[in-house]
Amino acid sequence: MIGISSKTLALGTAFSLMATAAVAHGYRAGPLSIQHPWSRETAVGQAVGGGFLTIANSGAREDRLLSGTTPVAAEVQLHTMTMDGGVMRMRQVTGGIAIPAKGAVELKPGGYHIFFMGLKRQLRQGERVPVTLRFQRAGNVTVQFVVQPVGAPLSD
Repeated sequence: MIGISSKTLALGTAFSLMATAAVAHGYRAGPLSIQHPWSRETAVGQAVGGGFLTIANSGAREDRLLSGTTPVAAEVQLHTMTMDGGVMRMRQVTGGIAIPAKGAVELKPGGYHIFFMGLKRQLRQGERVPVTLRFQRAGNVTVQFVVQPVGAPLSD
């Protein structure tokens, strides 16, 4: 049996909590709660990147994510990815993504996601990238996407 001192355990717990706090972040806009916006780092010269987050709506009316902008990309699009007979198909979403009343939508790899097109520079691990999301009812909300390493898990 390996002995661990209470001091070592306390330090480990503190570092774990600090790491979690550094990654976990959220934003509010009226009844909307936007949780943990993140992206993966990109390679030098890579022209596109993905953005992921969860949007919850505690309100009595549906809202809709319509679009976005960021200074690090020429364009921000809303996309969905599906598998069709073993072939991945990614399509731009027209009309926005509905955020149901008293519900939530998770934008994640393999489903709905934000697509950064025409990246102006590499996205680097650890940085925060500002993105202004435009909602039908809540208006514009600026959030910070935390850039995770390439091997970041598919959902956090």
